Amino acid sequence: MHDVTNYEQAFSERPEVYAAWQQLNGAIKAGMDLRRYELATLAAAQRLRSSYCSLAHGKVLRDTFGEPVADIVRDRRSTLDETDVAVMELAERVVDDAAGITDADLQPLRDLGLSDVEIMDVVLAAAARCFFSKTLDALGVLPDAAYGELEPELLEVLVVGRPIAAS
Repeated sequence: MHDVTNYEQAFSERPEVYAAWQQLNGAIKAGMDLRRYELATLAAAQRLRSSYCSLAHGKVLRDTFGEPVADIVRDRRSTLDETDVAVMELAERVVDDAAGITDADLQPLRDLGLSDVEIMDVVLAAAARCFFSKTLDALGVLPDAAYGELEPELLEVLVVGRPIAAS
């Protein structure tokens, strides 16, 4: 048994919605390179100003993939390759103006070697993040207090909206 997170608590009145979210998000992740999923999700969460999701996915990028998350957030072009940068930019475009994305906006990703399925996966990851982040923020859900134990450099770049909950 694990401690109940603040986001799990937030869905306690609608467990069927949380279960559906887990199924949807699991299906998106299952078809995708997990590092790419995390980069797209971090970019979307940052653009959404979701501290909770930025902290959670920044921590995964650091802990699972050894990524220099603070450097990525500050200046991804100096840290990541062209494909990773393009993936993060597409995720941000989904958040900012999905209706404005044209085939011409997707062509650079194809030119970098991404298939249409891989491009769709980035779009799905970003669109799903919109649902989850906006739900948490609209309900006033604060990131779990445990995130306060991250290094100050990470907190500085990942707390982009609501503050971390007090212990």
